[in-house]
Amino acid sequence: MGFDHILKASLLACGLGLSALPVLAQQAKGPTLRILDAGVADTLNVPMNRAVVVESDQPFAEISIANPGIADISTLSDKTIYVLGKTQGRTTLTLLSPEGSLIANIEVQVTPDLSEFKERLRQILPAEPIEVRTANDGIVLSGTVSSIANLDAALDLANRYAPDRVSNLMSVGGTQQVMLKVRFAEMQRSVTKSLSASIGGGATVPGTGPLGGLGVSAGAGALSSQGNIDAATAGDLISTGNNRTGAFTFGFNAGALQFAVMLEALENKGMVRTLAEPNLTALSGQEASFLAGGEYPVPSVADAGQVFIEYKPFGVELSFTPRVVDQDIINLEMSAAVSGLDTAVSFGDGSISVNAFRRRETSTTVELRDGQSFAIAGLLQDDFRDVAGQVPWLGDVPVLGALFRSADYERSQSELVIIVTPHLVTPTRGEALALPTDRVRIPSEGDLFLRGKTAAPNRPTSGAAGEVAKQDFGGSYGYVMED
Repeated sequence: MGFDHILKASLLACGLGLSALPVLAQQAKGPTLRILDAGVADTLNVPMNRAVVVESDQPFAEISIANPGIADISTLSDKTIYVLGKTQGRTTLTLLSPEGSLIANIEVQVTPDLSEFKERLRQILPAEPIEVRTANDGIVLSGTVSSIANLDAALDLANRYAPDRVSNLMSVGGTQQVMLKVRFAEMQRSVTKSLSASIGGGATVPGTGPLGGLGVSAGAGALSSQGNIDAATAGDLISTGNNRTGAFTFGFNAGALQFAVMLEALENKGMVRTLAEPNLTALSGQEASFLAGGEYPVPSVADAGQVFIEYKPFGVELSFTPRVVDQDIINLEMSAAVSGLDTAVSFGDGSISVNAFRRRETSTTVELRDGQSFAIAGLLQDDFRDVAGQVPWLGDVPVLGALFRSADYERSQSELVIIVTPHLVTPTRGEALALPTDRVRIPSEGDLFLRGKTAAPNRPTSGAAGEVAKQDFGGSYGYVMED
């Protein structure tokens, strides 16, 4: 019983093996080009480093290849030719009969092995509908891809099979326009405090006029000597060169002796807030620039001594190049600057005075998604100055030494932050856009002279602009900052 099962299994295996032989033989047999009629045949495409079999319906006596460097040939029989592609190019294969007549001229074109390239392309980018064709000795890619990153990957792979012979006819789908919203915020704070004291004294000899003055001062200023002195005129004995707004002076007489004391105290506080929000839209891969400010004339001297004017821009400057690399991922290469005139620093020769510039700028490259934000620059500057002056020895006396000392305290802080937010945008209908001037119109003569209105409201009633016009901006609004 067991022997019968073994015999049947052996016969079944032999039958399956014999039935598979034609299939294996068919798979082993490469593509062929049959030559049925004499004359010029169709083009024979041969992949590089691969072979094609050419068959003729009549025997041939002689074969030749025009350029053996492009393709190599060998005969398998008197009707079959083996053609091997070596390098990219075109050549001609000629077949002659035993009588010397022409059987066929076959144009052989050796192209890159696109089958392997297509397989690798499907493995790397399976979701991209990229079409691959040959043109002369190069590769042509066409179709619509989802991102620039996938487009670059397909081109890089094609260049490995046909270096410098790749034609790109692909396009990138989806939104390719980027609006960049940039917020410049700067806060400047400054505190100045000073405290100083001055003491002066003098003496007069009756009948001889002022004998001279004797006094000391710990603050900036000069001493003077007068005759009789009281609290109202004590400031004449002590003078100062400082622009003190908090000065207190008192004095008294003790016979021929005169004394005066001046106390000066000052405290200044200031705060400056600067905010700018430029918005700019550009196509992916294209540069866009923006300037909100002005140009400052700066004189320059040429080699011949002639004076000419150059204009230096200042204000809020923005320049960026967006690239949509994959779906909603945006690569930003940008530079931003905030500049202004610095009136505290100037240069001139008497006839011309030129102010300096105060400038903060940054240049960077970041990558983020649609709607995400980055703080690309931040500057916190803290300047501190503390100066103390005193009269030697007298300023070191306990308690009374304060009358012979002066102190100045100054601190300034500046904080700058630049935040960028990109958005993928598409065009819209013009009716949906509203300008700042659309809500105001020129007043009539009655509105101007009778009602005293310099502008009349002009609110749209339809579309997206009408929806914005319905909003009421009255009442409390804005921000509250608490310490």
